[in-house]
Amino acid sequence: MRRSTVLPSDPTEPEASGLSVIARVAPYLWPDDQPWVKRRVVIALVALFVAKLVAVVTPFFYKAAVDALAGEGTQAAWMLGAGAVGLTVAYGVSRAMNVGFQQLRDVVFAAVGQRALRALALETFTHIHRMSLRYHIQRKTGGLSRIVERGVKGVEFLLRFLLFSIGPLVLELVMIAVILAVLFDIWYLVLVAVTIAAYVTFTFVVTEWRVKIRREMNAQDTDANQKAIDSLLNFETVKYFGAERREAERYDRAMEQYVAAALKTSYSLAFLNFGQSLIITSGLVGVMVMAAMGVQAGALTTGDFVLVNAYMIQITMPLNFLGTVYREIRQALIDMAQMFGLLEQPPEVQDKPRAKDLTVTDGEVVLDDVVFGYEPERAILKGVSLTVPGGSTTAIVGASGSGKSTIGRLLFRFYDVVDGAVRIDGQDLRDVTQDSLHARIGVVPQDTVLFNDTILYNIAYGRPDATRSEIEDAARAARIHDFVASLPHGYETQVGERGLKLSGGEKQRVGIARTLLKNPPILLLDEATSALDSETEADIQTALRMLGRGRTTVVIAHRLSTVADADEIVVLEDGVIVERGRHDDLLLRDGRYASLWYRQQAEEAAA
Repeated sequence: MRRSTVLPSDPTEPEASGLSVIARVAPYLWPDDQPWVKRRVVIALVALFVAKLVAVVTPFFYKAAVDALAGEGTQAAWMLGAGAVGLTVAYGVSRAMNVGFQQLRDVVFAAVGQRALRALALETFTHIHRMSLRYHIQRKTGGLSRIVERGVKGVEFLLRFLLFSIGPLVLELVMIAVILAVLFDIWYLVLVAVTIAAYVTFTFVVTEWRVKIRREMNAQDTDANQKAIDSLLNFETVKYFGAERREAERYDRAMEQYVAAALKTSYSLAFLNFGQSLIITSGLVGVMVMAAMGVQAGALTTGDFVLVNAYMIQITMPLNFLGTVYREIRQALIDMAQMFGLLEQPPEVQDKPRAKDLTVTDGEVVLDDVVFGYEPERAILKGVSLTVPGGSTTAIVGASGSGKSTIGRLLFRFYDVVDGAVRIDGQDLRDVTQDSLHARIGVVPQDTVLFNDTILYNIAYGRPDATRSEIEDAARAARIHDFVASLPHGYETQVGERGLKLSGGEKQRVGIARTLLKNPPILLLDEATSALDSETEADIQTALRMLGRGRTTVVIAHRLSTVADADEIVVLEDGVIVERGRHDDLLLRDGRYASLWYRQQAEEAAA
């Protein structure tokens, strides 16, 4: 027999490394199958280069205008005749061109960034849906949504600043450094280089320290968010127990920890900003003192002094920008690392490389000596063998914890068996695609959860391409059409989040209607009426019997009265089958089933 491994639970989310994140994002800048993206990247880079070239030339117009006004220095041939006014206008035009090319770069690149954001968001969303049930049970929805939200927001930022900040900044600094060394003195270059080195080193060291603080703040933010969502999803429970104050205090404690971490972030940011400003100002003053001394000695003109000042300011701005960009890039890498860590987690249940679609002919379901446990050290099913003939109804009953619902999860392949096999018409579920398996099994769970949309949308979820008449026919068969027709907005009635605007019985009927619309050959009823009152249950049972006609039906039930007419009843006890047979035969045996039956009858009579 084939054996599969049950993975141990691990609630922690692995993170991808910074380099792996960049490697994952970079292909979105140059996709082989999207030539328009490549064209836009090239145009944006050209605009960027022109903008930087204009930015480096612009201060020369400023210097020439000052020298012309002061009557100092000599003008280049191309500047002769322009005059101070003409040079000032040229300076303004040059600045406008610089800004214009930068904006052109942003406009051209915007579609590239948004495409990457959309593609990664879709990839993440799809991957989360592919993850196995175990993963979703362990994860908290609020924390998961925040990880995805922050990660996706970081995509466009990282793409933009990888392309338009670090490289261009280096290019601009090199060009200005060369001009200072050639036109003035090598010591200008030395002082500028020392300033830049000190600034970059200080920025990187302090930012790395701040990253740890920011990670802690993110963790507290995620915790507070998931507590809030958890509380809101359980709104009715909170009300039942009058726990509004308790929930508020619980949320406030989480926010208190978040605020403490956020304050640390703010304080460390103030320290970083002051240190950066001190380094830059010291370098600026040093270079300006050297230029002032040169003017006093007659070696430089007033325009040269202004030129040096303009270049130092031009260096200062991108360096300050570097600090911000580096902090934001590091933060984006942290956020995206969590998202990519999620993407790198393989689903526990996966299709084989050459898995075939499930073909259902008779609809026979077989459990062959099935062994399974959610944890390796604790088996839930201990060698269960069961055959459900095609077109028949088999009920699985037993006490809580006996393994009833686990069989349903294995049949839908939320998990793979540890040992043995589950087969449909002779096909091992591990050998067929999950999509084809899910398409051929209809499930009506104990608590039908609806989307926050219309009744029409929720019924049509069973088969999105169904016509309006088919949807209404399914609703009639589920005994819900008359109720829907009586509503002011009919099938366009909004059901509220998780269907809270409908009663339990109404939600179950909607769930039955969408399963009828799906029209699957195999039906799984997982305690579909156990949460309903007796009158509603009787009505729902009629709809369920109609649903089960001509289908292989597996009924997982707690109330034995709902399965008395099943073709076979299987009694589970501690993960093994202890009895099986028809209702009357089992009562005659006076065994475990009979004991459960008479106890429930007595409880219902007493009620």
